[in-house]
Amino acid sequence: MKKIFLCTWMMALVLAGCQQTMTKEQNREPVEYVNNRIGNISILLVPTFPVTHLPNSMLRMIPAHTEFVTDRMQGLPLNVPSHRQGDLLYLMPHCGELTDLSPNMNYRYDHEQSTPYHYSVFLDDHGILTRFAPAARSAIFSLTYENEGPRYVMLRTVGKGELTAEGNSMHGYEIYHGTRHYFYLEFDQEPVESGDKEAESRKAIYARFAENANEVRIRYGVSYISVDQARKNLENEISGFDIDALADAARDKWNETLGKIEVEGATEDQKTVFYTSLYRAHERMVNISEDGRYYNGFDGKVHDDEGVPFWTDDWIWDNYLALHPLQTILNPKEEEEKLASYIRMYEHSEEKWMPTFPCVFGDAHCMNGNHAAVMFADALSKGIPFDVEKAFEGMKNTVLNETMIPWRRAPKTELDDFYHEHGWFPALHPGEKEPVAIVSDFEQRNAVAVTQAASYDDWSIAQMAKYLQQEEEYDFFLNRAFNYRKLFNKETGFFHPKDKNGAFIEPFDYIFSGGIGARAYYDENNAWTYIWDVRHNISDLIDLFGGNQPFIEKLDQLFVEDLKLPKWKYYAIHPDATGNVGQFVMGNEPSFHIPYLYNYAGQPWKTQKRVRMLLESWFRNDLMGIPGDEDGGGMTAFVVFSQLGFYPVSPGIPVYTIGSPIFTRSTINLDNGNRFTVEAKNASWSNKYIQSATLNGEVLNRTWFTHDELINGGMLVLEMGDRPNREWGVDSPPPSADDMQQ
Repeated sequence: MKKIFLCTWMMALVLAGCQQTMTKEQNREPVEYVNNRIGNISILLVPTFPVTHLPNSMLRMIPAHTEFVTDRMQGLPLNVPSHRQGDLLYLMPHCGELTDLSPNMNYRYDHEQSTPYHYSVFLDDHGILTRFAPAARSAIFSLTYENEGPRYVMLRTVGKGELTAEGNSMHGYEIYHGTRHYFYLEFDQEPVESGDKEAESRKAIYARFAENANEVRIRYGVSYISVDQARKNLENEISGFDIDALADAARDKWNETLGKIEVEGATEDQKTVFYTSLYRAHERMVNISEDGRYYNGFDGKVHDDEGVPFWTDDWIWDNYLALHPLQTILNPKEEEEKLASYIRMYEHSEEKWMPTFPCVFGDAHCMNGNHAAVMFADALSKGIPFDVEKAFEGMKNTVLNETMIPWRRAPKTELDDFYHEHGWFPALHPGEKEPVAIVSDFEQRNAVAVTQAASYDDWSIAQMAKYLQQEEEYDFFLNRAFNYRKLFNKETGFFHPKDKNGAFIEPFDYIFSGGIGARAYYDENNAWTYIWDVRHNISDLIDLFGGNQPFIEKLDQLFVEDLKLPKWKYYAIHPDATGNVGQFVMGNEPSFHIPYLYNYAGQPWKTQKRVRMLLESWFRNDLMGIPGDEDGGGMTAFVVFSQLGFYPVSPGIPVYTIGSPIFTRSTINLDNGNRFTVEAKNASWSNKYIQSATLNGEVLNRTWFTHDELINGGMLVLEMGDRPNREWGVDSPPPSADDMQQ
């Protein structure tokens, strides 16, 4: 009897414990799932960064250290104006003698804890606990001095600038890529002394506090307009020095933002990957309007925003594929403002060209193509309003008069004239000397990638011309949208570089030809990735192969094709091509759509299998859980879409291609008040294959749905199983450009 009682009592405890654990998990707020340490150790190139900020805010703070494995940092920047483009104005606490206070201090740190809304770190050698909480254009630091000794706070520039200390405040600016970044800072108490500590070209000022001042709190605002505006930004957002209240407000804002998507089922790790990815998808672009005005780096002037905030910090080559389409769903009003901002950048630029990598200081102009065209076409197809006439005017002038040479913002050259006449960007033979001076020795011509990028851009411009009923312009750009065909080698099934005489470059190795990153002919990836770079017209690409079967065979081969070299040698040649599965590259943007292409060729179960494997292999809840350069939301937006179970393969065509949902139920709470739900019945690690589907109660036997069907709200129900249904969705591929012209 005692044994029965004991067993019953123990079982009750176990059940109670399980119930408490389940309740705790069920009650977790979305922001609690964010682990901004994911990817902080890079596989090869740039790691992710543990950013503390509000969603898409002008002010971002990342501690000044490079990877998680170090225990050294240079300071705590007041702001990081652009993702991966450098930080400025380091806050540098010190406990010790003035003679040891140096702008070149390198802190040893411990107990670092970072969330989207609060950051803390212990500076070992100084015995200082440092905390941080953000607002949109302002923030608070708290410094707790645990050791005996003089208490100092120093502020220094990373480059050139001017700093002033007055009473309990500091103010000034740092010159960031030629642009002044202003700040105004206040302490919660009067310092007993202040002074300067310059070193080389850096400016540095300090304040010393009484030795019984165990905590010093600092609040500050930033601005691109003036010190006075920085002070106004601070006063508008923060009334006191309550860092906990500010962190709580930031936490609430993140929960509101992340809570737009609710998920159920899957593992806690998968939810962590999801909400961390969604958090990273809200780092860029950033709203830099200040009290109805904004600084525009394209003309160096301050403008009235006329009620439409100005946004910047975008790497369109990385972000047009998934990040902009995701924000179009979640934040359509803000996406509208971003489109207006691109048009303002064009209007305020001297050359009247659309930017490619807009930053606060102007166009960084990286990579190839001008995919702002695709961003506009995608918005147009999804009903996001913008000035189509001005966007068309700007894109037309840009693609016809700016050079297509990668990484160069300059007027067109003889290479561009050749493209406009013949329809392909000419390639050089190995060893042939580059005759065009502005071509980068390292980036080179990207001859195939440039041609394919221009084809997509021209198709996108054609869509705007069609909307404006400009038939001649429509026909002109639509004809150019097929230029990719001119480089397709039917004998090999690859897009193959041609010289100026129209001859394929021979001999040629589709894995290694083209130098580092295959940049002479492709870009960051080799020919195996660029086989599939015809996003706007996949049905035509299938026709180039001769139909579904040869297309599928090539796609299958991609995922098993050998690297041909030991990994250390391979990555010395292709450092951007990380996250390999065969020659497929999960760690770089041009590959994101590829696993979804089976849907277009009648074998959607292979998309379901492949997407699940890629998510499991390369996107994990650990320090190395990102396969490549994340680029401020460019890669993690792919994760958000793919875990939900669909992906925008062809921005500009308003449809989503169905994959294999991770969650048994996910709901997008749309700005228009509607809700779109994906219910994946019985979804699990093994149950990844779609058996049948309904959309709003009607049988769905196609592998896609439209943007309107999503925005209007409704329910997509997928019955999942552990074996492929080779009949579902095979006869209704997603539409391509050719289908839209009919």
